Amino acid sequence: MIVDLHTHTTASDGSLSPVELLERAAALDVSLLAITDHDTMSGYAEAREHAATMEASPRLISGVELSCQWGGSNIHVLGLNVDMEHPALRAGLNLLCDARQARAERIAKRLSKAGCDGALEGAHFIAGSAQIGRPHFAQYMVDTGFVEDVNTAFDRYLGSGKIGDVKLFWPRLEEVVPWICSAGGQASLAHPLKYRFTGAKLRRLVQSFKEAGGLSLEVISGRQSRDQTAALAALCVKFNLAATVGSDYHRDFTYGAPLGSSPALPSVCRPLWSEWE
Repeated sequence: MIVDLHTHTTASDGSLSPVELLERAAALDVSLLAITDHDTMSGYAEAREHAATMEASPRLISGVELSCQWGGSNIHVLGLNVDMEHPALRAGLNLLCDARQARAERIAKRLSKAGCDGALEGAHFIAGSAQIGRPHFAQYMVDTGFVEDVNTAFDRYLGSGKIGDVKLFWPRLEEVVPWICSAGGQASLAHPLKYRFTGAKLRRLVQSFKEAGGLSLEVISGRQSRDQTAALAALCVKFNLAATVGSDYHRDFTYGAPLGSSPALPSVCRPLWSEWE
């Protein structure tokens, strides 16, 4: 069975529309699919409507990737199998949407000082109905000829420590995980190795996550080595957590994992989806 519980669409920062992603997943024989756009569930909602019209569709799991902070770092948590209409979750998503807009306004002001005018309006036009983010600013800078390509936009203006790198005051991990639990879903700590924590700090994060109500770790996320997978599987065992897998698919590129490409979980892991049967 092919399982992919971490994917993105044009509703946030992915390149495929929700319908295109769902159709590709079906062509790849993905059995279980979660659309987990950043801080929005509009992509899932659109895909759900289309799935009802398909002769053969993956089993679609409601999902979202929520932004939060812990220990001074930006952390992402997957909310899976949630009730997207639950008041606590809706209020949380609205809070995150407002925070993204405030950050976008600050980014635009900084870019204007650097000589790039009209960035807020331009980024919003590119984003359309999607959650606005730095990739939309980068594309605007390319489209207007301010930079030659997206990589240059990040290297010079939007990347870590650059003028357009606006740190957002995300809600705390201890606030965000209960939104998921209140909505009847299960929280999975997304791509734990991406934060580049020491082993001790990662264990503290996992402990805090579990104490907040988290149930699972993303043991396989995109491309990673067998040793990395084994280390995360050991964390699941140590903290008695379930495991999830996901490609973290955004678009087709050389170093990214293709949609539905995650290998099987180590045998010591308990798949979170086994509890959904």
